[in-house]
Amino acid sequence: MGRLPESSREGALVTAARYDDAPRPRGARLPRRERRAQLLASALEVFVAQGYHSAAMDEIAERAGVSKPVLYQHFPGKLELYLALLDSSCDTIIDNCRQALASTHDNKQRVAATIDAFYDYVASESGAFRLVFESDLTNEPAVRAQLERVTHECADMIAHVIHDDTGLPDDASRLLAVSLVGMAQVSSRFWLADGAEVPRDEAVALVTGLAWRGIRGYPLTDEPGPPETDVLPRGGD
Repeated sequence: MGRLPESSREGALVTAARYDDAPRPRGARLPRRERRAQLLASALEVFVAQGYHSAAMDEIAERAGVSKPVLYQHFPGKLELYLALLDSSCDTIIDNCRQALASTHDNKQRVAATIDAFYDYVASESGAFRLVFESDLTNEPAVRAQLERVTHECADMIAHVIHDDTGLPDDASRLLAVSLVGMAQVSSRFWLADGAEVPRDEAVALVTGLAWRGIRGYPLTDEPGPPETDVLPRGGD
């Protein structure tokens, strides 16, 4: 799988439009940290546009305006470069999820903010989400571990909230949390691949409504009762 599949290309219009093959001019020497950031930014553009297998270190070096030996001074190979990008991209969506959960004590708004975090991530012009959710290197154990980290860490944070507010067992809370993460991830990717026909705010509201109508039915820890009458605290209809 080199190039993006047809089903994903429509959603990549913004990224594709900003990518071109022209190498950047060679510039002045940069401090190591700045050079590394520059190389990662150039590599991201190439990997997003072409996928791991079709991307070449020569092209990434050219894109960054550096010699190939300079690129190899920072990253010993293409896989190491890809993993560095993937690690950063995974950290971004996990941090976004953490901030969304901490942004309010209203649980309905927590659901909305978490789902919006995924939509915001896939809508970014960088296209970094393609490394996380559409990688063509999932057979590589180190890559697969990073991809699974997103689901596990986001779900762990959400499961903690569900457990505290419902009193459900840990396993049940985690299953619900993974379901919410999956709903946010899959729906946001479909929304983008479908050409974002539904305005983003409306799409987030629709998916939030679906998620909230399900999760709010679980009993409160401080107000036990039938699921159909109890709702999670601090959230409206």
